[in-house]
Amino acid sequence: MMNGMETPPKAKVAITLRTAVLEEVRGAVAEGRARSVSAYIEHAVSAQLAAEADFDVIIAEMLAETGGPATDVERADARRMLTGAA
Repeated sequence: MMNGMETPPKAKVAITLRTAVLEEVRGAVAEGRARSVSAYIEHAVSAQLAAEADFDVIIAEMLAETGGPATDVERADARRMLTGAA
């Protein structure tokens, strides 16, 4: 059991990013918007995982509004909302 002082275990991984993306992340770290490149990427991945988990909620809301199974268009709309492309 973890108390408030312990951090969850972490694993080291290697990833490939476009150079421009990495420079943006490094800029965020330099400006103090993130503790480190790893912290920034961990936050981004966690946010994406949360958005994907919310997808089921969005689909359930669409079902409640339409009274039937989600259409391909409704599912595509929900995915666009989650990715910020709406």
